[in-house]
Amino acid sequence: MAVKWTGGHSSSILCLNTNTEGLVASGAERGELTLWDGGGTPAGQLQLPKADDVTSVVFSASRPSRLYISHGETISLMDVRSLKEPVERFHVNEEEINCLSVNETESFLAAADDSGAIKIVDLENKKVSRSLRHSNICSSVVFRPQRPQSLVSCGLDMQVMLWNLQKARPLWTTNLQECDTEEDSPQSAGQFFNPPLAHSLSVASCGNIFGCGAQDGKVRIFRVTGVKFERELEFQGHSLGVSQVLFVPEAYWLLTGGNDGKVSLWDVSSEVGKQQKSLAKSLQRRKAQAPASTRKDGKLNKVASNEHARVLPKLTIEHGEKVNWISCAEIKGSKRVLVADQSSSVSVYPLPEP
Repeated sequence: MAVKWTGGHSSSILCLNTNTEGLVASGAERGELTLWDGGGTPAGQLQLPKADDVTSVVFSASRPSRLYISHGETISLMDVRSLKEPVERFHVNEEEINCLSVNETESFLAAADDSGAIKIVDLENKKVSRSLRHSNICSSVVFRPQRPQSLVSCGLDMQVMLWNLQKARPLWTTNLQECDTEEDSPQSAGQFFNPPLAHSLSVASCGNIFGCGAQDGKVRIFRVTGVKFERELEFQGHSLGVSQVLFVPEAYWLLTGGNDGKVSLWDVSSEVGKQQKSLAKSLQRRKAQAPASTRKDGKLNKVASNEHARVLPKLTIEHGEKVNWISCAEIKGSKRVLVADQSSSVSVYPLPEP
């Protein structure tokens, strides 16, 4: 059974994040921002002007008292020790922001919006240093751990992209629909009716493995190798769209939340390890055999993408409501998954130990 954190909001909670000290931030519709202590008691609340929905909340990894929030087209930096006026405010996006990410050194912030733009803000100089772009709504952007200049993004154009901040163009792009069609998957005919619009990304602590959740209910795991990435694993995670994916820190455990009202925990460590060995062998073979012209941008190699793997969830929670956001926190010495849905409360479930 879930423990419910109540009393922090009157509207549907849209986003969650946890800092290294166990403080949880939640953002909701109509400009509501709440801080929670580990026991689920509201530790601070703020009503933002203009009452724009709070769509993303992200703590600084290096300074846990600093919280970046997006509301409407605006980004505000808050000091959680005194939740009053923003310390700084950035207005660099032209449409509603869907996702924020701050790199580990807190030198850059990325803001993805409804126009498909990803604005990169240089936090030292307090100005936009790059503007990256998807051809449709950009739903998720994440800096890679241990690589402060590198990030991945995805959107409703079905594209997943790898970027380096030195370049304005993506280093590598994959179209999720083309991948499925190329491999003659039995479900590829259905892709046209339920296309893999990409909703959420999460990068594992190692920085090289990342997961993507899409509208077709599938979860795809990719591995970055140099300036490109290849699909390691793909499995049907939910019966409806996958709204959220989140790697548990320090492990290849992936949490997913879906529009089917389920939250699942997947251990992909053995599959990722297996694929890595076969990938290394196949790369050696391919280098010896394949001309450079066959390695086209964004075309997934057949050797790297195995058939639909039989991955079974380690845990499935019948949450019952469409999942808006998931976060992971250590509370009283054990890991918990925090779930935001259409309601005004946060649901908290225990996670098994690794």
